[in-house]
Amino acid sequence: MSILSQQIKELFDSQLREWEQAKTNYEALKKVKTRNFSFGSFSVKVQFNPARMHSASAKVDAVSIQERKCFLCPQNLPEQQKGIPYEEEYQILVNPFPIFPVHYTIPTCEHTDQLILNRFGDMVNLAEELPEYTIFYNGPKAGASAPDHAHFQAGIKGFLPIEKDIYPLEKDVIYESGDILIYAVKSYLRNFFLLRSKDKERIKIYFEKLYSLLEIKEDDKEPKMNILGWHVEGEYYFCIFPREKHRPDCFFANDDTQILVSPGAVDMGGVLIVPQEKDFNKITAADIEDIYKEICISDEEMQLIIDKVKQI
Repeated sequence: MSILSQQIKELFDSQLREWEQAKTNYEALKKVKTRNFSFGSFSVKVQFNPARMHSASAKVDAVSIQERKCFLCPQNLPEQQKGIPYEEEYQILVNPFPIFPVHYTIPTCEHTDQLILNRFGDMVNLAEELPEYTIFYNGPKAGASAPDHAHFQAGIKGFLPIEKDIYPLEKDVIYESGDILIYAVKSYLRNFFLLRSKDKERIKIYFEKLYSLLEIKEDDKEPKMNILGWHVEGEYYFCIFPREKHRPDCFFANDDTQILVSPGAVDMGGVLIVPQEKDFNKITAADIEDIYKEICISDEEMQLIIDKVKQI
């Protein structure tokens, strides 16, 4: 176990002893309901997690963001919430509204926009220094409930299906150069790219190349995306999910077709979070397919990007 892993484990244990809200929510997490939906060679879990209601339904328009206090700024944290400094620029906090059995939020100390391009290297470093965890990033219009404050999250390994699915999953090598492989995955309900290498500098370089090929839509500051990454047996794995939309149409429905789901990186990793029990009970495999298809880029858009990657 790395020094940083040991430090955050001690932080987690102490926070659950001393912070009643965190203790209560992690205890409640042990009792959350889950359903498993099989899609042939892989499955998607649906988790009913009422503690995630605030995050799932968060208003992220510019006016709403300006009118609320940023809950990731140090001066606005609950008195009981403590953190571990990381690289002078970040602090590691226990997430009091967990999805994972051990779940951290890693915000910058400074209030600055949630943008990945110049911070991806920090994400890679975190994956290396926290090998027991999957590190993830939600874009400002792709699942982040705090789009105005840069942050990552970390969840204990063994929870997300994608961590195991990625190895047998059908995937096409679309680029290979030295110690870097770029795969396209089109058989997982969610179109995405996988960067794999033992060289973290090459992972960073080729992420930037891939980023440059993604569309930045009007009024956005970066391409909509989610990222999941981890480090195992000397190799880095980073899954890049380009996004078409922030939320599916069913989120906004005013009738019995409504399903309050606001997918982020965890959902892309195979655990769909729903904060309402009625949605948990009624959701179907067809609903899951529709939600993923709607928010992820189309097969046609995926192919356009693949063609560009091959010309790098």
